[in-house]
Order: sequence, then structure tokens, then C-alpha cells
Amino acid sequence: MRGTSYLCLVKPKYLKVPGTPTHSFSVREDRDPFINNRWHYHAEVELIYFHLGSGTQFVGDHIKRFHPGDIILVGSNLPHYWRYDDVYFRDDDKKLVHSTVIHFSENFWGEPFLGLPETKPIKTLLDKAHRGILVTAKEGEKIAELIEKLRTAEGVGRIIALIECLSRFASSDRQHVLSSIGFQHDFSESENDRINAIYDHSFRHFSKKIYLEEIAAIAGLVPNSFCRYFKSRTGKTYTQFLTGIRIGHACKLLIDNRISIKQLCYESGFNNFTCFHKNFKMITGKSPQHYLKEHGIG
Repeated sequence: MRGTSYLCLVKPKYLKVPGTPTHSFSVREDRDPFINNRWHYHAEVELIYFHLGSGTQFVGDHIKRFHPGDIILVGSNLPHYWRYDDVYFRDDDKKLVHSTVIHFSENFWGEPFLGLPETKPIKTLLDKAHRGILVTAKEGEKIAELIEKLRTAEGVGRIIALIECLSRFASSDRQHVLSSIGFQHDFSESENDRINAIYDHSFRHFSKKIYLEEIAAIAGLVPNSFCRYFKSRTGKTYTQFLTGIRIGHACKLLIDNRISIKQLCYESGFNNFTCFHKNFKMITGKSPQHYLKEHGIG
């Protein structure tokens, strides 16, 4: 969903990324949809490549669908959250998820390294990553190959492979910056449990009408107080936030191409096709028909 910002959680959890005495940065493969399935941040830069699985990603104040082949670079202390679709949590006929995740400190190679003339593109990339950067499957095949090389490298080859990977990322002219330039995260308020309750309820019930009294009760507030609370913490109304989730689900249904556009309108929680069409174009920048053609469908 192009250019639409939603500051989704106010107090992200600090995540301590485990390290080992034999490696200066970590590379792991995740095959569990529950892992770090929450709003969090960490001091390390994160480079993640999705092999299998799709869902909704939140990076800073940006919400977007993620798909297999997507590669995202998340800067130090930038809150983020990957929520896989419900189908990946079912016990019956469970679908697989798979991602490669790399965590490294910006200065693990020593303070002078990023000040070298030759590493200026990497320094610029890491500065930009404080807003989050996406390269999609169609644009990132070479980066994906280098991530695989990095995953299997040993010794000093790991560091060389990481430099190659970041250098290739930096040279891509298809980078999509995610979070807005004015995004700021405030860690002073302890609101995590309340916001997560709002979040979880919204994801479980977005396909039907969610009444204001209903979501306010989840937050332990009366409706008027809830409206003020949500907007003061997110800069968006709850309706705007919920619409973003619904349009993200509609994008998934479009790509699945199993039902008609009018039918998926109602499956996504809209009860009016004109309203759905207007919101879809406002958030994605294109009509549902154009979105289908862009993905080679229809």
C-alpha cells in the first residue's frame, strides 16, 4: 500500500538479539510464524528476506503487505512487526513460512569503516534504513542470491558477503522507503498491552463491522475517550487504521484471484463497492483492475 502511514503501536518491545562469541553478527533462518510476531525494535540493523509466507508488515508508521521475495532493511531502533496471515497458524494443512534474518550493529566492523570513501554508498544506505527500505521480488534477485551466499559463508567470508550484499542493495535504483520522514517513536509510555489488544481484535474481526463501543471496550475506555486516545497515539483515526488493514486483505484476495472483485469487497469488510473502490485507489494509488494487471492477472 503505497505511501500510507499508520503509526500502529505506541510502546514497542525492546528485543535483545542473541549473539555468539564466534560471530560478529547473526544470520538465522526462521520457519515459525510466531517468532517476533509482535511490535518490537532492537539496536541492530535487520535485513530480512522472505522465502515463503505473506502477511502484513508494519515498519515505523507504514503498513503494507509483504510477499515471498521481498527484502527489507530496517535501521537501528526502528520499530517493526511482521504479522503472517491467519492461514499460516492453522494446524490442519498448515502452510509454511521461511525467512532469512540478518542482524548486525552499524559499527561492528569498527568506527572508521563507514567513513571510508569506498563505503560511502553503504553509509548512505544505513542512514536511509532508519526509515526502512523495501526491495521487491522482481527487483531483488541478485540481492537474494547474495543473502544465500551470506547464509552459508564462514569466517571472514561472512563479512565480505555482508559487504557485497549491502553494496548491491545500495546500488539498486528500485528502493522503496517505507516510514515517513517525520516519524518519531516515543518509548516513554507503557501502552503496549492496550494497543496490542486493539490490534489483535482488529485483525480477528476486520471482515465484519467493528462497532466503536466494541473496540473501545477492548481498550477499557468509553467511545469518546477511545477516539481521542487512538488518534493522539497514532495520528490516525481508528477508521483510517482499520481501512488500511481491510485494503491489505483485499490486495491478498486479488492476487489469490479466487473470487470476483465485488465479492472480495465484502470479504474484506466493506459493505459498499463504491466506498471500497475509492479507498483502494486512495491507499494503493491504483484501481483494483490496474492492481491485477500489475501482478500479471486478468
